[in-house]
Amino acid sequence: MKFKQLALVLLALTIMVVAAGCGKKEDTNPAASPTPGTNTPAVDKVKVSITSWRSEQSEQDLYKAIQAELNKTSPEIELEFKPVKATEYNTTLNVALKTNTAADIIHLRPYAGAKALADANYLEPIDGLKGLDVFTDAQLLAAQGTDGKQYGVPYMLSSTQILYNKKVFADNNLTEPATWADLIKIADTLKEKKITPFAFGSKEGWVLSLMHGAIGPQFYGPDFIDKFLKGEVTLDSPEFLKSVEAMKSLTPYFPNNFEGLGMEDIRTMFATGQTGMVINGHFEIASILALNPDLEIGAFPVPPVDAGGKASVSTWVDGSFGINKESKNKEAAKKVLEFMTTETYGNMILNATKSPSPIPGVKTDDELTNKIAQLSATNAVPYFAVTYLNSGNPTTKATLEGLLQGMYLNKLTPEQVVKDAQKNVDTWFKPAGK
Repeated sequence: MKFKQLALVLLALTIMVVAAGCGKKEDTNPAASPTPGTNTPAVDKVKVSITSWRSEQSEQDLYKAIQAELNKTSPEIELEFKPVKATEYNTTLNVALKTNTAADIIHLRPYAGAKALADANYLEPIDGLKGLDVFTDAQLLAAQGTDGKQYGVPYMLSSTQILYNKKVFADNNLTEPATWADLIKIADTLKEKKITPFAFGSKEGWVLSLMHGAIGPQFYGPDFIDKFLKGEVTLDSPEFLKSVEAMKSLTPYFPNNFEGLGMEDIRTMFATGQTGMVINGHFEIASILALNPDLEIGAFPVPPVDAGGKASVSTWVDGSFGINKESKNKEAAKKVLEFMTTETYGNMILNATKSPSPIPGVKTDDELTNKIAQLSATNAVPYFAVTYLNSGNPTTKATLEGLLQGMYLNKLTPEQVVKDAQKNVDTWFKPAGK
């Protein structure tokens, strides 16, 4: 009897052990296993690469923040930011596209730059992408192909104005100018005080078209672009010549050996208080403050030549983000682009880059950013070279930049600059209605 009872006990224990073993069967799908300390399963990661010409450290830091915010809704996506120096970006990107090694998401140059890549069949159309409807038709135009399809999500609105060192101005009893003559008086005062008036360098061509885009409209006038598009004026017309002569006239107020200085030098000179002003895009503010967080920066529009005229800042959609047509991660890339249409993303860009966002509803407490946004809304003129001269092979924009470099090296006169620029225009431009 005791033997039978012992046997029953042993049998019961055996059944319990077997049942416990079955319950502890090893999970063969680690991706579905709960993450320690959480009740949610881990997910398979998808790496999405992004390339851009914005290679500053502040931009790289921004993408770390974007990664964290993106993962709140898309935890499976891991961003790989692959920046390229601005002056090398176009060449590097073209090689990558031709060799099928380009990033999943591509920072597109605005207007003609994006259109060229779309027309070459390098980009994936994104019509119908969730969130695109927050942008205006004019903003979306910056990343459309000849076929009218949408190929990019607008990144930010850019403007070029005159930034100034508030302390330098205060120490020398200077105020924001009302006219171009006032601006020159400020430059003369700073020069007399042994302070370089403008941080500037002509080593990188894009800096020159950027500056021309800012000051040019005050000399070629508010109707010039419309007349140009209709074929009523050309780049060698007297109005446009005046804008190039104005650039040349600022030479005495530039740093010594400015011909060899690039944007890094320009940025550093202004950040360290060596100069009083810089004619620059607002997108440089974050990088300048990264060098000197205590710097107090002010901004004003390019003043009019005539008293009573309207001051101006040049504006444009500064690039968009599109998807490489050969990407192996298109669905994940689309999720990233959808995130780029959100107010959350817009606020991140606004506060990190000090750049006005095309996304409605974004806010900032930054006084300088708000002023630039206000100027962009009330004193805007088109950045001529980017919006209308960025076609041709080479583009008229690139041609103008090279010619302006030659002018600053005293190899070309302003008259030669505009004459040769128009020769390039003649190779591709057809006026409206002709």
